[in-house]
Amino acid sequence: MNSKNKNYYAILMAGGVGSRFWPVSTQDFPKQFHDMLGTGDTLIQKTFHRLAQLIPEENIFILTNERYNDLVFEQLPMVTKRQVVLEPAMRNTAPCILYASLKIQKENEDAVMIVAPSDHWIEDKQAFSDNVKTAFDYCESNDALMTLGITPTFPNTGYGYIEYDKSATTEIKSVNQFREKPDYETAKSFISQGNFLWNAGIFMWSAKTVVAAFKNNQPKLYELFEKGYSVYNTEFEDDFIKENYEKAENISVDYALMEKSENVFVIPATFDWNDLGTWGSLYDKLDKDENSNAVVNAKTLLEDANGNMIRSKKDKVVVVDGLKDYIIVDKDEVLLIFPKVKEQEIKKVLQKVKAKFGESLG
Repeated sequence: MNSKNKNYYAILMAGGVGSRFWPVSTQDFPKQFHDMLGTGDTLIQKTFHRLAQLIPEENIFILTNERYNDLVFEQLPMVTKRQVVLEPAMRNTAPCILYASLKIQKENEDAVMIVAPSDHWIEDKQAFSDNVKTAFDYCESNDALMTLGITPTFPNTGYGYIEYDKSATTEIKSVNQFREKPDYETAKSFISQGNFLWNAGIFMWSAKTVVAAFKNNQPKLYELFEKGYSVYNTEFEDDFIKENYEKAENISVDYALMEKSENVFVIPATFDWNDLGTWGSLYDKLDKDENSNAVVNAKTLLEDANGNMIRSKKDKVVVVDGLKDYIIVDKDEVLLIFPKVKEQEIKKVLQKVKAKFGESLG
C-alpha cells in the first residue's frame, strides 16, 4: 500500500444534513451515514474507499460537524483523531476548507488535495481516480484551482454550471465563468452551446495555491484562520477553533474563491455521477422491477403500482396497490407517502412536521 503518493490528500466533506431525504436523513443521523442504495455500505464509507484507491488512507481528512464525531469513528474505524476535523458551528464550505487546508499545509507543504462531498454516487472508481490523478499532476506544477465538471445529460435546473473555453483541445480546460442554477430555458441554451458542465462540487489544488487564493480573495477569512497557524496540529488547536470558528463568514467556496479567481480549470469527468440530492435522484440510480418500482430493504407485494420509490426497514412487508410515481418511506415513527413530482417540497414538509409534532422528528 505504500506505493501511494504521500503528498496526496483528501478533504471529505461530511457536514451536511440532507433534509430532502427525510425521514431517513435527519439532523442527528444525516444521509451520508446511511446505506441509501441498499449495498451494505453507507455513502461516506463508499466515498472513503473510492478516495483510498489513490490517496493514502491516513491522508484522508473527514470534515464534519461536532455532532457527527461519533458516527464518523463508528463507520470509519480506520481513521484517527488527527483526520477528523470538526466544525463547532455551521458555516458553509469556505471556512472549513480553508481551515483544513492550513492544517494540511502545515503538515506537508508539498500537499495536493481533493475536496469531495461524502454523499455522491460514482460507480466507476477507476475513471474517477484517473481524472483526479490528471488534476493532481497539473496542480503539482501549476498554480491552478481545478474542478471536475459533469457533462449534462438534460437541462437540469438544480445544479450550477461551469462554462469553459470552447477553443480548449486538451483534457484540462480553462474556465470562463461559473453560472448560478438556471431556469429551464437558460439550462437548455447552456446545453445547446456544448461548453457547459454541471458543477459537482469536487475540487483539486495544491495546499500552496488554495491558501494563496484565500489570502488574495478572502483576506478577512484568511486572517481569522491564519492566526491559529502556530497551534494547528497541536493540543491547543481545539481551543483556538472553539473561540474563533463561529466568527467566520458563512460563505461557499464557489463564491469565495472559484468565481473570483483567474486560474480556474476544469476536467470534464469521464465517470457516471449522481449527487443523490433527492429521493428522485436515488430512484434513478436503483434497479427497478418490471413496473419501474425501486425498492430498498422492503419485501413487497405490489399491484397496479408503477414508478414508485419504496424504502423501509430490512425485510418489512410493504403492500402497495393503485399508486403511481410516489415516494413511500417508512422509518421508525414516521411514514412518508408523497408524490415524486413534489419531492423538492419535502424540506418544507419537514419544517411543518417539526412545528406540529416536535423537533425530534427531523
